[in-house]
Amino acid sequence: MSRAPQVPDRRLLLKGALAAGALAATPTAAQAATPAAARTATPTAQAATRPKKAAPFVNPLVRNRADPYIHRHSDGFYYFTATAPEYDRIILRRSRTLNGLTTAAESVIWTKHPTGVMGAHIWAPEIHRIGGKWYVYFASAPAESIWDIRIWVLENANPNPFKGTWEEKGQIRTAWETFSLDATTFTHRGTRYLAWAQHEPGQDNNTGLFLSRMANPWTLTGPQIRLSTPEYDWECVGYKVNEGPSVIARHGRLFMSYSASATDWHYCMGLLTADADADLMNPASWSKSPTPVFTSNDTTKQYGPGHNCFTVAEDGRSDVLVYHARQYKEIVGDPLNDPNRHTRVQKLGWHADGTPDFGIPVADTATDTEVTS
Repeated sequence: MSRAPQVPDRRLLLKGALAAGALAATPTAAQAATPAAARTATPTAQAATRPKKAAPFVNPLVRNRADPYIHRHSDGFYYFTATAPEYDRIILRRSRTLNGLTTAAESVIWTKHPTGVMGAHIWAPEIHRIGGKWYVYFASAPAESIWDIRIWVLENANPNPFKGTWEEKGQIRTAWETFSLDATTFTHRGTRYLAWAQHEPGQDNNTGLFLSRMANPWTLTGPQIRLSTPEYDWECVGYKVNEGPSVIARHGRLFMSYSASATDWHYCMGLLTADADADLMNPASWSKSPTPVFTSNDTTKQYGPGHNCFTVAEDGRSDVLVYHARQYKEIVGDPLNDPNRHTRVQKLGWHADGTPDFGIPVADTATDTEVTS
């Protein structure tokens, strides 16, 4: 018997919300050859032209912010948004460095409605720059029916997303009027896509992953295909969940990370892979890794890592993994009510075969107090 994302299936909600990471928001590695002028310059001049080495990452990067999304824009700023534990607003920070996001001023750019749609469970916002405008994708539910989660879009035409007006463009209409969340968008070879998590009628799960082309930043067009459904044991602990997709394109392939299982310490990340030349709208083009690629770690004391996105370091070349995790394993009560999922960042490595090497969630950055004790 199919098990819809019953109200208690807040498991997926626990997703507190993703993402993801969009290709458009993830600059590709710099591949330009060194200019002749730089090659012939004096050592001092060459040093001046080399990118500055970024400071080591400090973790947690931002406390009490889950489902983090970082967009590195052409203006030189990193724009950060994430789920606030009160599930009632959309926040935004910016900094010229990743570490600077820790202390950057935080602005509330939108607040939930007191009644009606967009009145509860404001989850997993992502900020994207599309066609000269800013867009925020997020999940929410009506104030009177808090588990009827759907995907919504905001638009701001001001060049500065901290200014101007955030217009509500409405709900993204998918094939079914069912539990849906964690939308991310990316472009590939001139086509814009939306990837998201949704409960498919008739499926014995909470959510699977879906993909569609887009007619505009708030409208899907053409078929909507299922990329993945929870099938392995590690995807079905507590709840049968695939959610929080995020995409990065490297080495002739597209990699879509996603999160699985309940949002306690069992929360972990899986990976889908497609060839860059393949038809992305053909489910057969995507292969799923049979084992998780990023999991809790007792040695570094990081638990429930997931709902990630990708960005690049200040050098414009080094790939960075952005995700949330807790600093303890045991949770009292519903994980959805635990506010201590913190945003974290670390280097994303690459295996010799061109596939991403997520490694393990790094330990917290040591403080003077921790060192002396």
